[in-house]
Amino acid sequence: MFRNTAPALLASCFLLLLMLLPPLDGHTFGFFAHRKINRMAVFTLPPEMVGFFKLHVEYLAERSIDPDRRAHAVEGEAPRHYIDIDHFGENPFELMPKNWRDAVEKFSEDTLMEQGVLPWHIHVMMGRLTRAFEDRDVDRILYNAAHIGHYISDACTPLHTSKYYNGRTAEQRGIHALWESRLPELFADGFNYFVGRAEYVDSSLDKAWELIRESHLKVDTVYQVYDSLMTVFTPDQVYSHEMRGQSNVRVFSREFSRAFETGMHAMVERQMRLAVKSVGDFWFTAWVNAGQPELYQLETRAISQRHRRMLEREQLEWNQVAEPVGRANPGQ
Repeated sequence: MFRNTAPALLASCFLLLLMLLPPLDGHTFGFFAHRKINRMAVFTLPPEMVGFFKLHVEYLAERSIDPDRRAHAVEGEAPRHYIDIDHFGENPFELMPKNWRDAVEKFSEDTLMEQGVLPWHIHVMMGRLTRAFEDRDVDRILYNAAHIGHYISDACTPLHTSKYYNGRTAEQRGIHALWESRLPELFADGFNYFVGRAEYVDSSLDKAWELIRESHLKVDTVYQVYDSLMTVFTPDQVYSHEMRGQSNVRVFSREFSRAFETGMHAMVERQMRLAVKSVGDFWFTAWVNAGQPELYQLETRAISQRHRRMLEREQLEWNQVAEPVGRANPGQ
């Protein structure tokens, strides 16, 4: 009996560890938010797609967090979740080529991998999803749709675009988890996700860069609001304690969290809405570019046993990691 239950127990312990860890890097919107975004993106799709995607909505929601699990366990995954665009100067979007080869030629691949490759990886994932639709491969459609949804959501997160992803000063440590995890967990169920019908994206690479630029413009506001609130909230008002599993952990208080979201004029809600719409747009575009295959014909096909075994192997590999990997908190 112990042999049969051990993998499940290890998986539960590993997931709990990830939930309780302080932010080690800049690559998680928050498990709750990623699941919510992928789930709500399904309902932006046209009738020709929505039946198939609704049938697999639980898969799309649950597998949306796989890239974060992988980023804690697999070297080289973390840079796919962010781009520290402010590393490249005061006018980084004018200096940074959108095309990968041009960017490598200008800055070197090592530099780009160190500072993050999020927009380029979204473009890569778009190609994978399009080919999966072309091949009418249920396993690959769902796997790549779930994962590209994750990376697109990361691009809609301001702190995924800055080298100061978890604070410009020591006093701001924890702002990453506050924006990306605490606020969605507290308030996202009350957000408005009526974002309209998915639309065609002319260029997945250009769109990825557009999301990065739009998100980066909000970084200063995030810190300005946070700093202003810290002058009016006392330490015992900023933090509280809540039970997480069997542990009593310190978290940002509900009062401070609500004031933060209000002070940012509902930024987290606006960015989650942007993520929902953008994920739907990319899914729809990949389907159109693949020739609009008739997905209702795939509704009778279940996820293969081969795919299920692959997912199990991935989970076991992640569970065997002794220490989470990823970039360390910035020294600034």
